[in-house]
Amino acid sequence: MFVFIAFPVYPVMLFPLFLFAMIALAWLFPGPGAAEGPFSLHEATNYGVSIIFLLYGIGLSPRQFRDGLSNLRLHLLVHSSTFLLFPLLALIGYAVFANDANRPIWAGIFYLAILPSTVSSSVVFVVLARGNIPAAVFNASLSGLIGIVLTPLWWALFPGGNPGLLSPDGNAGGAFDDTFNGTFDPLSAIVSLTVLIVLPIVLGILLNAKLGDWVERHRRRLRLFDQSVIMLIVYCSFSRSFVQRSFDGFGLMEILFLAVGMILIFFLVYGTIALIARLLRFSKEDTITATFCGSKKSLMHGTVMGKVLLAGMSGPGVILLPLMLYHALQLLIVGVIAFRSARNDDRRD
Repeated sequence: MFVFIAFPVYPVMLFPLFLFAMIALAWLFPGPGAAEGPFSLHEATNYGVSIIFLLYGIGLSPRQFRDGLSNLRLHLLVHSSTFLLFPLLALIGYAVFANDANRPIWAGIFYLAILPSTVSSSVVFVVLARGNIPAAVFNASLSGLIGIVLTPLWWALFPGGNPGLLSPDGNAGGAFDDTFNGTFDPLSAIVSLTVLIVLPIVLGILLNAKLGDWVERHRRRLRLFDQSVIMLIVYCSFSRSFVQRSFDGFGLMEILFLAVGMILIFFLVYGTIALIARLLRFSKEDTITATFCGSKKSLMHGTVMGKVLLAGMSGPGVILLPLMLYHALQLLIVGVIAFRSARNDDRRD
């Protein structure tokens, strides 16, 4: 029984190790990832992203959306947590703790907070913990679509002013300032994300009847393609950051403190969702789905949206660092919670 439960978790939980390997590779060999041009790795990620969401749309049955519409209280709790609770907590933390030295990190924490929930890992862990699987599929899928509109709007409202990132010439601010000093256009970002993400998804849904079964049969192999594109985006982003020396001044202790902060944010959100679910008298299955989907943040959407929202900024790796840490830690923590939930169910059975 242990093998059956553990098998679907290990590949998901090993993925963060490959991401950190990409960071190491970017540190050792940043040149290819920082290069620009029509045949660069950076440009290749654009095509990879569109293919990811085309395949995602092909595997998304319209019936899944229809079947998932009924449980409105669960949906409202999940998406309120994702797009209201998370950003408000980040803004409170920014108002209390931000200063000139740590403002870039707080910009990254806020960016993490406004992202959609994960898709594949949320569903995998809900399956493992025996939660409400159809609702998990529905909420995880809908979250990404909502984020295409709400994430750019939240990003435009970030109160950071000058987050203090270094431009290539060594002056504070650089291209990052443009995002918060009026030149960032959320409507343009929404249009760009629509072209990059929504159109491939819509095209994929239209192809679901013909190719949906094929995508379902090859889902494991296609997930490797998804992860490869994400790793390439991470490599390119951190390559640019290392070339521009954006991480100068960040030591091991700062990263450890940031990791502790990410754990605190996770449990604060997870505990709040669990408390609300209890007050609303959710079933155990709905509570599992609400806590798992509402407390997770999508690395895939974060890296993909970053190609639009962080375009032209110096040091995008600094913005992605909190997301990288949170993504790795959420997989480890939720993996343990899901395993214990499944094991307790087995004992009761």
